Amino acid sequence: MDSVGVEGEAAGGGGAAGARVVPAGEWEREPHPSDSLRTFGAFVQALREHAGLSRVDLGARVQYSKHTVESVELGRRMPDEAFVERAEEALGNTGALRKAARHLTRGEAGLAAWFRRWARLEREAVSLCTYECRLVPGLLQSEAYARAVFDNSIPLLTDEQTEAQVAARMERQTMMRERPTVPFGFIVEESVFRRGLGGAQVQASMLDHVLELTAPRHVTLQVVPVELEFHGCLDGPMRILETPEGRRVGYSEGQQNGRLISDAKEVSLLCRRYDTLRSQALNPKESRDLLERLRGEL
Repeated sequence: MDSVGVEGEAAGGGGAAGARVVPAGEWEREPHPSDSLRTFGAFVQALREHAGLSRVDLGARVQYSKHTVESVELGRRMPDEAFVERAEEALGNTGALRKAARHLTRGEAGLAAWFRRWARLEREAVSLCTYECRLVPGLLQSEAYARAVFDNSIPLLTDEQTEAQVAARMERQTMMRERPTVPFGFIVEESVFRRGLGGAQVQASMLDHVLELTAPRHVTLQVVPVELEFHGCLDGPMRILETPEGRRVGYSEGQQNGRLISDAKEVSLLCRRYDTLRSQALNPKESRDLLERLRGEL
């Protein structure tokens, strides 16, 4: 997300289960369980139950504890090569677990669980529109501004967590540079740019960064002036993207949660609201002039 907290901006470390054998005692719980881990775990559980085995029974056959079996089935642990091979033999030796293990990846560092699906769609989108009224959108944040955002997280983040979040946010911005034919549209409230989050120096670097990122012709930024009398998006932030198949998908976010919106009627409503606000906001040139004035005042 773009507000305080974890965000889905870059994939973390990943790899197949057979990368190296890890003794059971050294296994650590995955900090960000991935969808592939959960799917693999559900597959193991279904095969175990079909074979009429308890977790204790399977643990004895694969030479791991009942708790390790449970953690794998719940997607909390990355199974090592020995677990996969022994579970394969214990559950029918069909080759299914070996094949499934090749597609295992670890969770994505810096990604909120509710944001991951949107982040994957975003990487393949043929267009992306964002309206934000709280903070500068993550795709436009400077490193110093992003750090200030995470420094305000409640509960406080560790230094390691903060670095992972900032790195994720900066990595996500590369898709704007790497995809110059994909339109990126942003509508942001003027008050967001006036807020002195992190202090004047951070605000100045943020404005410079936004002006730089929105200069290319495939990126459009429109600012909603504070004196606007009519407003098409009073229900809060939103994002809309178009998939390569021509389908539109929306995303909305609140406190510690987010919702992917695929229902055609709901997405159509979001599009109407976005289009209305786009007609009410300053045009791109006026918006750029406003940001340059704000920058000059610092």
